[in-house]
Amino acid sequence: MTQLSIIFLGTGGSWPTVKRNVASVAVKRGSEVILFDCGEGTQRQFQKSKLSYMQISKIFITHFHGDHFLGLPGLFQTMQLNDRDTPLHIYGPKGMGDLTSELLSLGYFRPHYKIIAHEIEGGDVLDFDGYKIRAMQVKHNVPALAYTLEENMRPGKFNKPKALEFGVPEGRLFSKLQRGETVTLKNGKKITPNVVLGPPRKGRKIVISGDTIPLESMIDFAKNADVLVHEATFDSELEDISQEYGHTTAFQAAEIAKKAKVGQLFLTHISPRYLDHHILENDAKRAFTKSIVPKDFQEFEVKLKK
Repeated sequence: MTQLSIIFLGTGGSWPTVKRNVASVAVKRGSEVILFDCGEGTQRQFQKSKLSYMQISKIFITHFHGDHFLGLPGLFQTMQLNDRDTPLHIYGPKGMGDLTSELLSLGYFRPHYKIIAHEIEGGDVLDFDGYKIRAMQVKHNVPALAYTLEENMRPGKFNKPKALEFGVPEGRLFSKLQRGETVTLKNGKKITPNVVLGPPRKGRKIVISGDTIPLESMIDFAKNADVLVHEATFDSELEDISQEYGHTTAFQAAEIAKKAKVGQLFLTHISPRYLDHHILENDAKRAFTKSIVPKDFQEFEVKLKK
């Protein structure tokens, strides 16, 4: 089983505070780190966490407000100073290519490793080893994307009694069948996985909203997700301001989570005005009890469903 965890490196919005850095969420899948947004100071957040920024393979930027991308130039240079030699892929809305070129031309820095920019749009699906990343256009006051990380289908439940009935000995051959591989017994008989495995099961699903007003389309995008990380910049008393600036209240995010039937809701992009995060958490729990405002460096393991 590949371990899958979410590490909240920055849970605040607009500007850093003493309690919260700005937007950055790391997803660690096995030995790979996939970063969603990279606000200023993200490299320092990595150093204070148990993660290594050298393990980052891909960075997905939701939009080009500074609190979501200004950590990139420092991260690029720090990686070089630590002798990175593997390519780094950066994904984002239209303009990602030009922005990356500008960031790489600051001062006298020239990377010795490949930094490859990719421009994507809502509806794009990117296939990687064991998972897909889907993008959805959201509504902020600049072009912006939400992302879903969805693992590939996994083999069905293993029927041990049936495998023994077919003469498969416990041990190595059991493991091969569970991975979906055909095995050959000592008598030459071949046993295919389909005869000892149940129907395929869905992998895990993580959704990250980026900055957006509440959208009906987010309900479908996040349907049955194990985790929804949704911005909740304001509480319900500031709904008018939230709408004006292209954001979502905690209660609105919770309503989306409830309708999408997600397993867990994490509220991020918290306005610096909130010294007490329970205001937002309590606002959300009126609609969806499994709502949490995470702290910086909080980690959540996304476990496989049985």
